[in-house]
Amino acid sequence: MNAIRKPIVVVGSINMDLVARTPRIPLAGQTLIGTDFATTPGGKGANQAVAAARLGYPVEMVGMVGGASCQANPSGEASPHSEAGQDVFGQALLDNLAASGVGTAAVERAAGPSGVAPILVADNGENLIVVIPGANGKVDCAAVDRQAALIRSAGMVLCQLELPLETVSRVLAICAGAGVPVMLDPAPAAPLPDRIWNQVAWFTPNETEAAFYLGKKSEPEEAAKRLLERGLLGVVLKRGGEGAYVAVAGGKAEWVRPFSVKGIDTVGAGDCFNGAFAVALLEGRDPWTAARFASAAAAISVTRRGAQASMPSREEVDDFLVQHKV
Repeated sequence: MNAIRKPIVVVGSINMDLVARTPRIPLAGQTLIGTDFATTPGGKGANQAVAAARLGYPVEMVGMVGGASCQANPSGEASPHSEAGQDVFGQALLDNLAASGVGTAAVERAAGPSGVAPILVADNGENLIVVIPGANGKVDCAAVDRQAALIRSAGMVLCQLELPLETVSRVLAICAGAGVPVMLDPAPAAPLPDRIWNQVAWFTPNETEAAFYLGKKSEPEEAAKRLLERGLLGVVLKRGGEGAYVAVAGGKAEWVRPFSVKGIDTVGAGDCFNGAFAVALLEGRDPWTAARFASAAAAISVTRRGAQASMPSREEVDDFLVQHKV
């Protein structure tokens, strides 16, 4: 942990993505022949942690991976049907986080499999994702309480909704008590208790998620206004090719336009944005300058394949911004 800068602490999911590439996203009931397959580390929490760490900021991860125990069969050998035998990804996920500069001391091992996410990626960059929680579903309030001191030490905490909702609620309560700002990425969208809204500093939905919480699709300006009325301090509406609409309570609201790049894979782009946005805010940038920095990072990420594998370094983002000065 960096002794000068308070770390970003990410409390979230750690998955192995099972990525199949296909000419297009299939219709319901349709079978297509894919063109490629790969396993690559993912999970919204881990993606955001890696995105921030690759930018040179101290990051600690709180979560769980599988493979904690192994049952012996009568011969004394590990049974292939034991809970540990069901997990082949846990250590690889931990190793990848560490190699990316993410602190893993608060990542626990759970019995059974790690989380996985089958993903279809079409030739045009569109994707379809199904998340199977695995060990992520075992990150309960007790697990959060074991890491309460770390959470309270954070400069900012990043959360998503791939962990149980009661777990996320507990994290927000700890942060509220310690005065630690929280960035909540509401994905996958799920109903939130009323008390949560005024415990969130930054709420970062995409268009579909914003519509879920408002009950209908709205223009970004109206959506941001209505969300801020719930007690949020800031809203970032991530709109893909349209850019991001950034609004703060009682203050400015403004578009941050996207960069023009040839995208080949959008998996993890929103997570890249969140991680980079958190870094930029903690480095003292205003929300709109921070969002431009985050947009640059995300723009680089969509030109590469994979979630965590696509996250850019600080040098790459800085060079990109120099090349794309307004």
